Amino acid sequence: MPGTTSIRLIEPADAAPIAEHRLRDVEAFRPWEPAQPASFYTARGQAERIDGLLDAHKSGTLWPGVVLAGEEVIGQVTVGGILPQPHLRRGSLGYWIAGNAQNQGHAGRAVALALEVMRDVLKLRRAEASTNLENLPSQRVLRRNGFSPYGVAHSTILLDGTWRDSLLWERILGD
Repeated sequence: MPGTTSIRLIEPADAAPIAEHRLRDVEAFRPWEPAQPASFYTARGQAERIDGLLDAHKSGTLWPGVVLAGEEVIGQVTVGGILPQPHLRRGSLGYWIAGNAQNQGHAGRAVALALEVMRDVLKLRRAEASTNLENLPSQRVLRRNGFSPYGVAHSTILLDGTWRDSLLWERILGD
């Protein structure tokens, strides 16, 4: 994937490339993500999902972004569960990179850019994330971006018929 890594707010036109990546990578993501209905892997299903993401963005609870290599959509980065109240000011970070763009530094750069959005645009103080205990590549991305593990949440996600534990991560973004 040539080009510089960047992120931007998701757009309806991103539905087709996201659907293509998700359909191609369904087996690769199976260990890390819950099963999805067949419509999830279609442009129409992604368009409907994007509409919902943008509605949540308008309400202030979500910042849904795409990851770009040059001009090409290669993944997503999302800040969810946004709590902007003065005494909370936190959000939870999630991301994925298409299989054909992995191991090229895009995830690490996308997370760094998302942290800037969290701090400078959303004015959040705390970033949170979670990974499956076995997802060492994602854990490396978080560590390189200043996250620290702080606990394990047991039986948090159903993956491939088995309830799995999650490693919880945090990073203080500053004042």
